[in-house]
Amino acid sequence: MGRIGVFVCHCGINIASTVDVDRVVEALEQHPEVVYATNYRYMCSNPGQQLVKDAIVEHELDGVVVAACSPLMHEKTFRRAASTAGMNPYRCEMANIREQCSWVHEHQPVRATEKAIEIVRAAVERTSRNEELEPFRLPLTKRALVIGGGIAGMEAALDIANAGFPVVLVEREEHLGGKMARLSGTYLNFSAAPDLLARKVEQILNHSRIEVLTNAQVVEAEGYVGNFEVVVRSQIPNPKSESSNQNGGGASADIERQASGVADAMPAGTQRMQTSGRSVERQTSVSVGAIVVATGWDAYSLERLPEYGGGTIPDVVDGLTFEGMLRAGGEVRRPSDGRVPREVVFVQCAGSRDPERGVPYCSKVCCMYVAKQAMVFKERVPDGQAYVFYIDIRSAGKGYDEYVQRAMEEHDILYLRGKVSKIFHDGDKVVVWGADTLSGRPVEVAADLAVLATPMTPSHQALELAKTLRVGVDQNGFFSEAHPKLRPVESLTAGVFLAGAAQGPKDIPETVSQASGAAAKVLQLFSHDEMTQEPMVAYVIEDVCSGCGVCVESCPYGARAIHTVRGVATVNAALCQNCGACVVACPNKASQIRNWTLEQILAMADVVGAT
Repeated sequence: MGRIGVFVCHCGINIASTVDVDRVVEALEQHPEVVYATNYRYMCSNPGQQLVKDAIVEHELDGVVVAACSPLMHEKTFRRAASTAGMNPYRCEMANIREQCSWVHEHQPVRATEKAIEIVRAAVERTSRNEELEPFRLPLTKRALVIGGGIAGMEAALDIANAGFPVVLVEREEHLGGKMARLSGTYLNFSAAPDLLARKVEQILNHSRIEVLTNAQVVEAEGYVGNFEVVVRSQIPNPKSESSNQNGGGASADIERQASGVADAMPAGTQRMQTSGRSVERQTSVSVGAIVVATGWDAYSLERLPEYGGGTIPDVVDGLTFEGMLRAGGEVRRPSDGRVPREVVFVQCAGSRDPERGVPYCSKVCCMYVAKQAMVFKERVPDGQAYVFYIDIRSAGKGYDEYVQRAMEEHDILYLRGKVSKIFHDGDKVVVWGADTLSGRPVEVAADLAVLATPMTPSHQALELAKTLRVGVDQNGFFSEAHPKLRPVESLTAGVFLAGAAQGPKDIPETVSQASGAAAKVLQLFSHDEMTQEPMVAYVIEDVCSGCGVCVESCPYGARAIHTVRGVATVNAALCQNCGACVVACPNKASQIRNWTLEQILAMADVVGAT
């Protein structure tokens, strides 16, 4: 027979205004295993927690039920309080009588009170059958893997390395910098971008704790938070290839030294090499404790915008291509004939905010970079004219709206509120048909160049990488965060964090901020000497298990396997996320979850509706 205490919270008026808390206490006092029951206005407050601690000691409680809000809010709070008082924290449970009772039955106080009594009774039945569990202690590998060498990946890598932990930085391209390396400058402080990025790359390459792997990608990943085993495939030049030998002995020697340097820079781990033509493929297994995904974004294909001449008219380009034209310095010259364009039309939301033909979301950066590009164009071509067709101006940020206003007022950029319907070629001109909704008139501009502000789309490797890392993606293909407000840099896979445009469209300041946030989460993990894993995970009753393997197939986290000798299912407790899929799938009910056993569930069901 247990000695359980029940503590009913008023939650101010959130619960007490609907549920008769005194009646709940009186009803639970009649339970044979409840030796103490009381209520308090705010159980989660310090006095409320102290009330729980004092009752545990005074009444020698071996179980506690707190009837209050959702366990997601304060389960850890009350378990810490119980542990402080000397009780096993896993014999402390919460009964949700706020979200699941008082809030949804605020106009039915009598029935709400009856339901609250049943909820608390069920929690008492579960608590009386709870095991006294202890957390698992797991080793922790204090090395981080950062996937992506753009500004997000570099910022995260530097923050982690500067804190004293080794980092492996994997970049699929030949150089670091990502899309930022292709920019002519940044808005607000245009001239800072090239030097800023160059300094960042130099810091990365010269940092003693950062190993950089270019022309590389992650192809396999196993393990769990604190102990991942990742296989990285990289390509390095083959010094013995025919093309290398044709360049002469000196060039071949240079390539051989470069290959040797890359090999020396490879992180410790099992390495496999395979020579193919002009390159050497190297696969290296790396042990890491945390992973930061910073794979960036890809440009929207112009071929998907045929109504704007995308992919067919050479003088219709996207914003990233126009950045390259500005980055070259000097005069701006259009692709078709090299002439300096005098009239340039910028089309915002080209493919964005268009669920039927393009993408449904806003990329957040287009309004700002169009203003920047238009101003730079006017500076390079003073007698030129820039037109901007827009739906809305979304310039939310410190100094952003003032920047757009400066483009209109100081550089005479003509902003036309309306959608462009068609762009076509007429002689040496690019004709743009649109509308000015403010004047209610159609607009036709015979321009020399059209620049389409296309949306940012997920990196083409995102989906395959998400499968490898077992990380979710949203409906648009960007990596999904664990919670959009409370856990924006974490994925639902423990130990895998998100940074930059891999998680969704964002500009450079927001990207850098999120990268530092992801790095802070990694450092928080590395601040411990070992991993602590919650013990409420699945387990197998081996005498009942037939080794059919159904649970292995049903586990979404790869935490199940069939033992090669005993022929029964086993559980990797570090990977188990307590989802219960194996329990549902098991035909023999050999799979169960600690403190959520079938016996407990049936006991809880028995008291519901009992008089």
